[in-house]
Formats: sequence, structure tokens, C-alpha cells
Amino acid sequence: MTKTPLLEVRNLRIEFPTRRGTLVAVDDVSFEIAPGEVLGVVGESGAGKSLTGAAIIGLLEPPGRIAGGEVKLAGLRIDNLPYDEMRKVRGREIGAIFQDPLTSLNPLYTVGQQLVETITTHLHVSAAEARRRAIDLLLATGIPAAERRIDHYPHQFSGGMRQRVVIALALAAEPKLVIADEPTTALDVSIQAQIITLLKRLCRDKRTAVMLITHDMGVIAETADRVAVMYAGRIVEIGPVADVIHRPQHPYTAGLMGSIPSVAQDTERLAQIEGSMPRLTEIPRGCAFHPRCPKTFDRCLQKRPDLMPAGTSQAACWLHDPDAMRAAGREAAYFEGDASLINDFNTVLPVDKVGAATKKKPKYFDGDASQIDHYKTIIRPADEE
Repeated sequence: MTKTPLLEVRNLRIEFPTRRGTLVAVDDVSFEIAPGEVLGVVGESGAGKSLTGAAIIGLLEPPGRIAGGEVKLAGLRIDNLPYDEMRKVRGREIGAIFQDPLTSLNPLYTVGQQLVETITTHLHVSAAEARRRAIDLLLATGIPAAERRIDHYPHQFSGGMRQRVVIALALAAEPKLVIADEPTTALDVSIQAQIITLLKRLCRDKRTAVMLITHDMGVIAETADRVAVMYAGRIVEIGPVADVIHRPQHPYTAGLMGSIPSVAQDTERLAQIEGSMPRLTEIPRGCAFHPRCPKTFDRCLQKRPDLMPAGTSQAACWLHDPDAMRAAGREAAYFEGDASLINDFNTVLPVDKVGAATKKKPKYFDGDASQIDHYKTIIRPADEE
């Protein structure tokens, strides 16, 4: 990144002590987010996406704990702040949008009371000005008749409406960073578009940074500037969103892209990544993805790869290490030139361009597996430049 980062996460490690030993849920995670940037974080359930967000905002549920690394916001380390000091950061400097709006709203208070309290706690404004700002926030998030609905209780809103109130709460104190954990989950498509537009406008106008945690690659393609792919508590690939979607550099990312059904072609059987993510008690030695990977060789079973350059992205995969490939007896030419390497998934380059190493089609692809091409219709040409 060339911009000065607002958020810096370095070697973050999250552990859960148990009677049978310590479970490592997030291991050696590092990334940065610049002002005005949207970083998408994707991966299967259990990959550690929400835990990473909770650790940044200081809301890890016991017995979870940050066991290593550091989190800096605007140059200030915040992961070791006392509870009272972190409360001042939370809300004012960092806003959060959680998955379940019912757990984010107090059922005993009107949404107006909750919004006004948040605004007056963090901003030096009068109660009347705070109420006016609260109404504006409700209108901005798509709630009609906000002047009247501001005095309603959470149970008087639908699920989608409650989610919009939660988004308004996250934006109430004008934070520098918003951690959005599945912010569009409970919303229909038209409201999703409104929320995406709101987040993008927030980034553009106020230079707010957003960490967008989601399973929806369509939302990522439309909203994010960069995307980090997590697997078994680690980032396995990170890079510009268009490159990660169209030219995945890690076998897991390629599998994720290939498993998305295409609207442009008929497919009798969806592609899939065989197996499932390992439990925290069963993470294998070496690369955690190797039991499911069609490209596994000896080094993958012995040593865990760190993120390394892979085209315009970074990928934690030994396929991008020429020394590891030479030791495995593979042709170095396979990794020179175009860095779109993960072609067992056949999502990027035709077989004749990637050499004999990719001619064997994996058994979970019965036909043409170029299922991610329809994302080219989602990202506008200007975004790909």
C-alpha cells in the first residue's frame, strides 16, 4: 500500500484456553486499511473473520484473548488499552455493524434514545442537535418517516429496518473506521444496494475506512477496493479485488470463485472444494489447506507458507516459491510471466497456456469450470483499470 494506513494489524494471534489445551483461532494475521479504503474479508464460516473484527474493536468474548501481535489506529496502539480508554475509542473512532441487529439494540429504549445517547456521548452537541442528526442518519440509511419512527422501539421494526438502525448507530459518532460484519445479511437486494451506496459515499466524502466482513462476493466486488481471503485463522490471499476475483493466486481462493454458480451458462453440477475446514483441534501441520488442495506436494505437508508476492496480490502458497518448486522437481517456467497459477480449478487460463502440470482436471469439475466470469459484469470497466 502507498497510502498511510489508518488501521494496522500486525501478527495478530487470538487464543481460547480450554481444559484440553489452547486453541488458536486466528494466527499471525497482518493487514492495513487506508483512510477511505474498503477492505473486504471473505472465507468460510469459522475462518476467523468475525473474531478478527471483534479483536480490533476490543469485544472478544472470554475466554478468548489476544495472545500476540498488535493493533494500531492512526498510529496509536489500541489492543492493550485499559477498558475505560477503549470505550472512548469504541463508537467515536471505530464504529461496528454486527450480524444480528437484535443483539445490538436495547429493547427497553427507543431507537431515538439509543442514537441520541451515542451522539451526545461522543460528540459535543446539544440534545436537540443530536436528535436532528439521528433523524438524518435514519433517513440516510433508508428508513421512511424517520421523524416518527425515531420514537419507536426495536420490536416495532422489521429485521431489515433494525439492521438499518444498527448501521445508523455505527455511523452516529462519525468514526474513522467502521467494522461491518455482514451488514447486508438481513436486507433485500434493493436495500442492499442502498447500504452499499451509503458505505461507498461515506468512504469517499468522509475518508472513513471500512473493514467489510461478508460471504457475499457480489457485495465484495461492488464495494471493496481490496479483499483478504481467510482460511483456518490465517489470511491465504490478499490483493486488489478485481485481481483476486478474476485471477486468484491461491487454490482456496480459486475454489471459492469456482463454486459460485454462473448466470451466463447452464451448469448441471456446481463446482465444490472437497472436504471441510478443519476444526481448531485438528489443523494439520504445514499448509492448513493441503488436505483439500489439488496442488499439494511435499513442502505443503511440512511447513506453513507465509504470504509472498503473487502477481499483483500476495498468497500464502508454496506454488509461488520458485525454490520450493525446484526442490519438488517442477518446472520453474510454470511460475514465470503471468502469475495466474492456480489452474487446476480452470477458472483463469486455458490448459494449453499453463503447461502439463495443469492438464489433469480435478474430479470435482465435470465440465467447463469458468464460473467466475460473470463477476466481470459486476465490476465496472473503470474499476478494472
